[in-house]
Amino acid sequence: MAAPRRWWLVWQGCRLLHTEPSAATQPQSQSPLYPPVVASHTAKSKSAKRRRLEYFYQQVHEAPSIADKLRLYGRLQRLKYVVYPQTLSLNPDRWYQSFTKTVFVPGLPPAGAEPAEPGVPDLSELRSLTCDALLQEHFYQRKRDVPFLYRDQEHIPAPFLTQLVSSLTAALGSCNPLLTTSCLDLKPEVNFYWERGETVVCRGYRTGRIDPVRFQIDDRPQIQIRVPKQLPEFVPLDYSVPGEVPVINHKPDKLPLFKRQYDNKIFIGSKVADPCSYGHTQFHLIPDKLKRERLLKANLADQIEVTYRANGIASLFAWTAAQAMYQGFWCEADVTRPFVSQAVITDGKYFAFFCYQLNTLALTVQADQNNPRKNICWGTESKPLYEAVEGNNVKGFNDEILLQLIQFLLNRPEQL
Repeated sequence: MAAPRRWWLVWQGCRLLHTEPSAATQPQSQSPLYPPVVASHTAKSKSAKRRRLEYFYQQVHEAPSIADKLRLYGRLQRLKYVVYPQTLSLNPDRWYQSFTKTVFVPGLPPAGAEPAEPGVPDLSELRSLTCDALLQEHFYQRKRDVPFLYRDQEHIPAPFLTQLVSSLTAALGSCNPLLTTSCLDLKPEVNFYWERGETVVCRGYRTGRIDPVRFQIDDRPQIQIRVPKQLPEFVPLDYSVPGEVPVINHKPDKLPLFKRQYDNKIFIGSKVADPCSYGHTQFHLIPDKLKRERLLKANLADQIEVTYRANGIASLFAWTAAQAMYQGFWCEADVTRPFVSQAVITDGKYFAFFCYQLNTLALTVQADQNNPRKNICWGTESKPLYEAVEGNNVKGFNDEILLQLIQFLLNRPEQL
């Protein structure tokens, strides 16, 4: 009878041991004995993916500098669609509006459509500068009659545009003090990387996972002007634009766009420490494969203005969005003020003018759920600057194009 009694005492002792520290006698403010249970950082579950995403957002938010934030933002390298502003695809402007959440508005905004003040600057002097730049390339210099294949733009239009912009910028410096402190970039590199939409990985070891659709713009304008102060906004940040962003239900492969994997780069033409970190005006040359004569010969006259619009939307979005990220904004920390830039797109004779206002960087699926803001692009149709150059005379010079170009260069903040 001793063995059952011994086991009974052991059972009674265990019961007393576990019931002595009752829950009623514990203080309410005592912290839990164990840390909270969180998802594994390497698991394939949705909670684990959410935890990794939150940790990534925290890292970017707490980055000590803009350069570190950009490095963290573009650290993960996956296949991405490379968007070319100057493309041979048909009707790319609607696709580019969808990728960038941009509404296109024909014409120019009120701030960009005001004519230049009469007499300031002297229009006849500026007209003379423009005609001299034209004659320098068409008449004064001795050039090859037939340029190399697909290099017509390097023969006359590119030198003419470079000389025209540099001459007008120097002549208008007294009227716009912002130009005297600006930086003129010749054939700079402009890059921007972003995410828009979602897709299912269809091959590889990550088959079946849901990934964001990644895009990258690699642009190279002929010349651009950067300034140390931001241009004024055209409309308020929450302006309700009368238009809708086109909805494209097909994959970007159908445009077609192709995927590549290399560095996710965000660049405005200079490093973060450069004081001229805001964009003023870009100047783009239409390539030879997209020039007007070739499109007319191929019965694609309806694609002439589409080419200008696609170039303006893609190039200005990349430039303004990169400027915003240079100021610390990104998709999870949306802009608190608009970013504005201008563009002039030409083939050497026909000129089209575009104004862009970046109102949002929240383009990912999570950030765009309750985001009513839209980016806005204003643009004009292309018009000729002149009719022809015969000998040492410029025939049919169009003062309207020159006035609009002057107005673009005279745009500046109100406090100057």
